[in-house]
Amino acid sequence: MPHLFYDLDFTVSVFVVHAGRVLLVHHRKLGRWLPVGGHIEIGEDPEQAALRETLEESGLEIELLGPRPPRDFPGTKILTAPSYLDVHDIHGDHRHIGMIYFARAGSAELRLAEQEHHAIRWFTPEELADPERGVDEAIRFYAGEALARVGGEAVKENG
Repeated sequence: MPHLFYDLDFTVSVFVVHAGRVLLVHHRKLGRWLPVGGHIEIGEDPEQAALRETLEESGLEIELLGPRPPRDFPGTKILTAPSYLDVHDIHGDHRHIGMIYFARAGSAELRLAEQEHHAIRWFTPEELADPERGVDEAIRFYAGEALARVGGEAVKENG
């Protein structure tokens, strides 16, 4: 995708939970475990980007979880709010504004996007905490929050 701004891009990250485990992919270019996600494309809203990126990178259809008004209003499309927002450094002066979503998957069956990732797998809370797995601190935090909220149904569902 072309960059919308020279030094800042808008992205989505989706922490998908199924059966008490969270999905991570081992990113080929960055060499680390990350949630599925990527840039918001031109003409796309954040919710569409989250659903598209998850399907492209894992083969999963998901339900985004988060606060949202119970109905649309004239001339307005209501979106599921991300669970968190952050701004993170990429390289040099380039940064991403990250919209971090939590989601539920109806299936554990995964498809690896080989051009982007070395591996794709479900992590238990114990595996996330294991230093041998090499999961970054921020990813462990968000993944742990997703497991706690989605597993415990603390995130208010759509509608």
